[in-house]
Amino acid sequence: MRRPDTASLATVSQPFIEDWLSALRRCSAEAEMASFLERSGLGAIHDQPGARVTLDQIVRLYKIAAVETGDEMTGLWSRPIRHRTLQHLLATVRESGSLPSALHRFSTFWNLLLDDFQFELRTGAAQIDLMLLPQGDDQVQRFGHMLILKLAHGLLSWLAGHEVPVRAVHFAFDRPSFAQDYSVIFPAPVHFDASASGLSFDLAQLSPPQTRSSAEMDAFLARAPRDWIFTSYHEHSQSLRVRAFLFRSDWVGCSLSDTAQALGMSRRTLTRRMEEDGTSFQAIKDALRRDIAIRDLREGRKSIEEISQDVGFSSAANFHRAFRRWTGSTPRSYRSGAERASTV
Repeated sequence: MRRPDTASLATVSQPFIEDWLSALRRCSAEAEMASFLERSGLGAIHDQPGARVTLDQIVRLYKIAAVETGDEMTGLWSRPIRHRTLQHLLATVRESGSLPSALHRFSTFWNLLLDDFQFELRTGAAQIDLMLLPQGDDQVQRFGHMLILKLAHGLLSWLAGHEVPVRAVHFAFDRPSFAQDYSVIFPAPVHFDASASGLSFDLAQLSPPQTRSSAEMDAFLARAPRDWIFTSYHEHSQSLRVRAFLFRSDWVGCSLSDTAQALGMSRRTLTRRMEEDGTSFQAIKDALRRDIAIRDLREGRKSIEEISQDVGFSSAANFHRAFRRWTGSTPRSYRSGAERASTV
């Protein structure tokens, strides 16, 4: 049975994680790094610019690297973040009486640990901003900035009991070629080339926190970073609302008109909003086909011919060519890599 949204299917491009892989290489021996990649399922695709990386692969690499490097931020900051740091962070924010208070606790906690950046909380009449300010001239680590800001959003959402709406996300680096990947991570407009990286929230949308037990805290930690690195799409860009609708529908035959009607708008309005997100109806459909194919290849329960038909190709040869264009790999070699990773 299909799940109610596409979070479980989400993928990002290989360049999106390259900063992370570079950080891991600096704090790991060559043999260790090769082992991390192989066990996480990234061994065959880590150097292919067209490859797609799944949520499961990101979670697996994080879990392996955090333990074996002794750094819960896996080499992304100048100082290692030692074992149980995230546990203490959750215990600290769990006692907050409000979500703005949780942001304050989050920022003061990290300011005790980070040398190269410091958090600053700026509160206005209707908005609160969590800003990550540089303390030197070190180059911005794009994946590190994404991860720590997403951790802030994930913790806030965990406390609230629902995905907290984000007003805007800002990054202090140029717009990268993989900019669309950030819409998979953050439920908000994402801006680049900002003076500082940060998150903005509307104060009126910060509901009171729920009481969280020690058992709930342990469960959140055990699943890390699954619960906070990928958004659930409840509040999101138009393009991912379209994707979620297609996923719940007979998406192969679903037209732009069908989708616009279901979302309560005209074809022209929907097209314009997708263009504002930098995409199109066909591109969204193709990305969904790609991610369904990746999931089914990894699960291994269907033949390549069956997957080809399921995602709407008239022949396995056409699917083979499209999959290679999407990922830089053939369906067969992708499946073999996933099988090797599952046995390591």
